[in-house]
Amino acid sequence: MLYALTRPVLFALDPESAHHVTLSSIGCAARLGVLPVLFPKISQPVQCMGLTFDNPVGLAAGLDKNGEYIDALAALGFGSIEIGTITPRAQDGNPKPRLFRLPQANAIINRMGFNNHGVDALVKNVEKSKYKGILGINIGKNFDTPVEKAADDYLKCLDKVYAHASYITVNISSPNTQGLRSLQSGDALSALLETLKNRQAQLHSQHGRYVPLVLKVAPDLEHSDVEFISQQLLNFQIDGLITTNTTLSRVGVENLPFGAETGGLSGQPVFDRSTAILKEFAAQLDGKIPLIGVGGICQGSDAKAKIDAGASLVQIYSGLIYRGPDLINESVRALA
Repeated sequence: MLYALTRPVLFALDPESAHHVTLSSIGCAARLGVLPVLFPKISQPVQCMGLTFDNPVGLAAGLDKNGEYIDALAALGFGSIEIGTITPRAQDGNPKPRLFRLPQANAIINRMGFNNHGVDALVKNVEKSKYKGILGINIGKNFDTPVEKAADDYLKCLDKVYAHASYITVNISSPNTQGLRSLQSGDALSALLETLKNRQAQLHSQHGRYVPLVLKVAPDLEHSDVEFISQQLLNFQIDGLITTNTTLSRVGVENLPFGAETGGLSGQPVFDRSTAILKEFAAQLDGKIPLIGVGGICQGSDAKAKIDAGASLVQIYSGLIYRGPDLINESVRALA
């Protein structure tokens, strides 16, 4: 009810300004201590990747790129928080405008381009946070790092966030960094996963704690891609898979205002495709690697459909923009 009243005001702003206003407002409400009263967390513990999640509904990466609002977002009732995508060096991202609402379809198109303050700034924010729940940190490469040297950027981020993360997500599926998605195929994927797993083993020994590595893939995959990626995940004993990132498809938004903007499409139109890819991976992996379902969750039944398709956990983002925080507990209840 509260969000229904404030949404018209936020939607009167341009999307990126509304994003910052919303986060600032949530931060203020958290400092006043009202969020747990308005949005009490539902406890429904789930074991996954050797971790205990307070409930199976998490925040997807992208909303809090720099980890500046961890405590506030956790107070909305999420069972886990994923921050990032973060890169080794700060970068501005793509030119504005780069974020577009398509309210007729409960959708968003973004071409943000990994805008963030850099991994050192994120680590400082995590160290200041009081949050003790499951924290995922999503890592990527800088836009000007050649794709053949991408592993160097992932290793720099992995080294710096390892001590602070509950799990680490390797983002090779954003459509907004040139060449990034090429890391999902062939020798590039095999080499990257081998490099990261070797470093994970070193960091495990160094820190005395094992931090799971998770891969995040695109929905724009062929069946042969799913088969290949699944085999690599098993070969290198990757700890989890997030399906999926945003799509390049424009099915369902072709004739809408902003529907032709470049970037990744998220929200309701990606639900069917992302869930189909999730189901394909579930069949290939046969329970050997846990799956996290993301993409188009706009109501509790959507979250349940992801679990029914083979996910152990779900994450939301775009649906939160259209439905508000009530979507979190609605989704947890649907999974109870």
